[in-house]
Amino acid sequence: MPSPIRRIGLIQQAVRNDPERSLARAEDAIRAAAAHGAELICLQELFRTPYFPQVESSDHFDLAEPVPGPTSEHMAKLATELGVVLIVPLFERRAAGVYHNSAVVIDADGTQVGLYRKMHIPHDPGFYEKFYFTPGDTGFQALDTSAGRIGVLICWDQWFPEAARLLALDGAQIIFYPTAIAWLQGEREDENAAQRESWITVQRAHAIANGVFVAAANRVGQEHKLEFFGSSFVCDPQGRILAQAQTDHEDVLVVDCALERIEEQRRDWPFLRDRRIDAYADLLARFRRPT
Repeated sequence: MPSPIRRIGLIQQAVRNDPERSLARAEDAIRAAAAHGAELICLQELFRTPYFPQVESSDHFDLAEPVPGPTSEHMAKLATELGVVLIVPLFERRAAGVYHNSAVVIDADGTQVGLYRKMHIPHDPGFYEKFYFTPGDTGFQALDTSAGRIGVLICWDQWFPEAARLLALDGAQIIFYPTAIAWLQGEREDENAAQRESWITVQRAHAIANGVFVAAANRVGQEHKLEFFGSSFVCDPQGRILAQAQTDHEDVLVVDCALERIEEQRRDWPFLRDRRIDAYADLLARFRRPT
């Protein structure tokens, strides 16, 4: 029997400096995606707030909340009402002085089926995340939902092939990347274009190398010195882009993913079969000098 088609939704929005308004606007977009048949819907990274890691300020820790907490509880009610699975990224307060960049996965009955904490934390001009976020400790585990077995990674995680591979090995059919990636003010247009293409290419490569669907939800709009370039997209296990949003406006993508493509692709390109797992021990080293 062929695997089912799963209809997924990606929400691409600009963010204002009003968490309650952002929550309401995200709910409106989720309802729109559900109205078009989406079964599994992903919001962008830190969807309730502007991208505050552009600066280092202790005041911004006040934006964090516990899990379960106001956002996850609100979204659990919405998931139950609409009968959809939600991926809800938020700024998690785990304990005093311990904060994470996290994503809650809520099943269609409102049950929290997983919590992923961002594992790879960047620290670059305009992206001072190490000041705010403790590195995640949840590992790379796929989650069973009523809409399929999925994996969740967050933004900077998308550059690391090891993370995608481990989720594929754990049975993920679709890997979601809620994201906040942008161009820095003052960069050359050709550099901006190259950055966007690199971002798309590396994620398409994860889909190809692992024989999975990949879905990335980015924000859009100007925030202080960053211009978020949208371009949210879904690609199939051969890396073919099934749908993609524009760089400069909000969008709700609703895309069908025919999961039988995973089996077909892995039969033709059996990368998982041909892995030399006996020869990869050096991957555990930080760096290996050539001999």
